[in-house]
This record gives sequence, C-alpha cells and structure tokens, in this order.
Amino acid sequence: MPVPKTRYTDMANKTKARTEAIPHGLSREQLLEMYRLVRLTRSLEERLELLFKQSKVIGGLFRSLGQEGESVASAYALRRRDDGTGDMLSPLIRNLGSMLTIGTRPVEVVKQYMAKGDSLARGKELNIHITDFDRGFIGQISPLGDLIPVMCGVTLSFKQRRHDRVGMVYIGDGATSTGAFHEGVNLAAVQKLPLVIIVENNRWAYSTPSRFMTAAKSFVDKAPGYGMAGEQVDGNDMLAVYAASKRAVDRARAGEGPTLLEFMTYRRKGHAQHDPQTYVDPAEIEHWASTNDPIDRYVKALLDNGWATADELTQIGADIDRELDEAVAEAEKSPMPEPLEALTDVYGDGPVNAPWTRYAPADPTRA
Repeated sequence: MPVPKTRYTDMANKTKARTEAIPHGLSREQLLEMYRLVRLTRSLEERLELLFKQSKVIGGLFRSLGQEGESVASAYALRRRDDGTGDMLSPLIRNLGSMLTIGTRPVEVVKQYMAKGDSLARGKELNIHITDFDRGFIGQISPLGDLIPVMCGVTLSFKQRRHDRVGMVYIGDGATSTGAFHEGVNLAAVQKLPLVIIVENNRWAYSTPSRFMTAAKSFVDKAPGYGMAGEQVDGNDMLAVYAASKRAVDRARAGEGPTLLEFMTYRRKGHAQHDPQTYVDPAEIEHWASTNDPIDRYVKALLDNGWATADELTQIGADIDRELDEAVAEAEKSPMPEPLEALTDVYGDGPVNAPWTRYAPADPTRA
C-alpha cells in the first residue's frame, strides 16, 4: 500500500533517515516496526472485509478503523516472547493490532475468521477469540467486563510466583458500567497486581454514546477512587500511547501496582460489519478520518522528523501486501473442520472414533 503523497514526502526522499531526537528510548528500527504493525492491522482488516463481502468470513467482522494506533503502540510496550515467559495481554474485539504486535500471524487471523480446521481454535471460535499462552495472549470473553477479573487472576499468579511479568487488558467505555469491571479494578488495586487496564474511549458502546453511560467527566477520573494510578492519553498519537503504556508497564513490573489508562479515540465503523452506523453523523466520521487518523499522524511524525523515508514506508506497504496475498491464499486452501472436531476439547483429550460412514468401505456395524 503506497504512502499517501504529502508535502513531507519530497523532504523525506531528499534526506537520509535521522536517528537523533527519537523519543521514549525508541530506535529507528522500532519506529519502523510499529509502522509495519499498524499498517498491517489496517490492511489485514481491509482484506477481511473483502472476504466478509464474499461470504467467506464466518460470523461477525469487527473493524478497528481509526483505533489501530493505540492497539499497536500499547502492546508494543510489553515484553514479547514466545516461550511462555513474556508479558500477557487480553484483547477486545477491536484489538487486532495488539494481537499482531504480541505475535499472532496474519495467516492465523484469516484462518480464524474463516473458521478453518487448522485455525488456532479449529473452527470452534471465531475472529480473535484465540489463546496462546506461550506467545502471551488470552482470547477475549464476550461478556466484556469479565476480561478484567480474568486478567487479575493471571497477574495474581505472576505476583505469587514472583515472576517478572505484566498483564495488559483492554476494555471499552461501555463495559466500564459492568459490575465485573468495578470488582476487577478494585481487586487489582487492593492486591497491587502488575496489570495495565486500558479503557478505549471511542465514544460509542454499540449505538450508545459515552455521555449516556457515565456522569464522570472522564473514565480516568475513576482511578483515584480505587487508589490506583491513572492517565488519559490521545489514543490517536501512537508515540504518546507508547510512552504512557511503557510508564504503566514499568510501574507494574516494579511492584507499584496497576494503572488505568484512558485512550481517547474514535470508532469510524459500526459496532460490526452488519451495523450501518446510521445513528452517527457522517460529517463527524469524516472529520476524524481527515484530521485525526492515527496512521496519517504517525507517518507525518516519521517523515517530518526524518526518522523514515517515504521509500522505506512504501516498501513496507508492498511487503505487507505480499504477505497478505500469501496468507489469504493459504487460508482459502485450508480445509474446514471435520465434524468430529466438535467433540474434542469438551470432555478430554481422548481419541474420537470416526463414524461408520467414514470407513472404507462404510461399516454400519460400528454405528
């Protein structure tokens, strides 16, 4: 995907990328990696939308358009490993970016949405309802407020075993009204758990605006009531999100307890692909798209400061397109799950006998 032409493009092409003045301890390579991840997130969701329109996606499709930056930048602050010793996160439906950042591969996501037999959930769960303890992610829970108590349990185990690990959990502004949210946040604060709680304030809980869900001026105002640190951040400024997330992660790892982060962002698509979003003024969506897109802002920062060149960003986009072409092709060739797969992971790991119709020749005596 080419980098949009801006007045910064020519300047960036004429100068070599600079490394001075890169903030928050980041390197130029890390800045480019974050760009790759956020561009990958949007491009992958665009591919999934095309597959959805072709009736190849099973179930719903939840876009994170306009929110990709905060998912990537927050998860980038975590310690990422693939051997079960890294940090752990639990995403929400619009946190595909965090999943890709922590280590999920695009082909796994496509297979998951298409409910393929060799997907991580083998067709039993859809979208990003997937778990890999080694890589550090726990699939979301549909009763959204329950994510926090679950991650309290995970991070309590870190604390009890004296593991130098941190948890990160995402929750929408609507789910802050649930009892599970209040119980979980209170437990995290009382136990000083190494947990970062991210409230994604995208202005909408399905079709309900935030002002109808709380009388508080902001969600971060709730943090002092629980006796925990809190910080509100411009969720469409990736560098600001990374900095705040890194502070919260470092605080948790140092044994100073949880932090509540509120990311101010905007949901530019409906709740899911089936939602026409008729309850939102189209001019409001266009305003956010034209003036406050997280990727546009990040590209501008990279080019303005000479941290990357337009040619580099264009090459990253081309590499992503090739990767997604291969991911979709592989997923479309993958088989659907065998019917007997529905019986696995239910009662145990014992063998499941094939039905008599699957024998060659068929043997009704085994029915």
